[in-house]
Amino acid sequence: MTTKEAITLFKYYLQANHKKRTIASYDLVLDRLMAIYAQKPLADISSDEIFHLLESMTQNLSKSTRRLRYAQLKAFYNFIIDRCSLNMRNPCNTPPLSKSFKAPQYPPHKILDRETVDEMIYNTKGQRDRLILELQARCGLRIGELLKIKVSDVADRTITLREPKSGKGAEKAYMPESVSRKLAEYVKEKALCDEDRIFPICYSTARSLVKGLGAKLNVHVSPHDLRRYSATYASRNGVPLEVVSKVILRHQDLKTTQVYLGKISDTEAIRMKSSNRIYQ
Repeated sequence: MTTKEAITLFKYYLQANHKKRTIASYDLVLDRLMAIYAQKPLADISSDEIFHLLESMTQNLSKSTRRLRYAQLKAFYNFIIDRCSLNMRNPCNTPPLSKSFKAPQYPPHKILDRETVDEMIYNTKGQRDRLILELQARCGLRIGELLKIKVSDVADRTITLREPKSGKGAEKAYMPESVSRKLAEYVKEKALCDEDRIFPICYSTARSLVKGLGAKLNVHVSPHDLRRYSATYASRNGVPLEVVSKVILRHQDLKTTQVYLGKISDTEAIRMKSSNRIYQ
């Protein structure tokens, strides 16, 4: 199989399973690979050649971007080797490459505690703002998904998310009964029609809302912190990791979910132990 044939096959897969921005990101590294090695058998491209290609593309870029390009090329090879049952090794799987394009180390995310989130919600002045916070903190919605929800997307305790980040046609999110009831009351009170957006505000307005409520408690908070909180709180209360990942966060990879789950503070550990959620 030539490199051109392999790239063509992989691009068909991307078009069927991923969003345009993901495809465009992959195109940057795949098109460079194609330009240099189009007619060369894929199995004949060495690890050294992969290294030099990645270095030429990313030498002046950030560590996270370097790692992304390496990961994309590695994913391309893994897909082709698996799909076509090729008897070859992935040239990206070498210690020098892995070390040169390793993921940057970030400090662990600070997870909001329950008292802070509850007080933020309590401090909201209107039902709209309270619902925005609760849909993130209780249901794990991304702020971008939340702001796109139309009345017709809501059915009882289920929200249909159109054009989600995963690239799928639609996904389902689920609400606790209390949040579902408040949302239905809000829609009725505002006399919203099926095609009306429930929260017709922009991202910057929603972000300012969340940051402002956090500032009142001397806590730096972004909308995504509330989504991260929903995953951690569910996990610490016994919800299986698979459910947190696939149902609450709707991640494709469990590893992504594990990044979300923060470390337990001393205060939380004492509380969990006293309520018999962990044992000696």
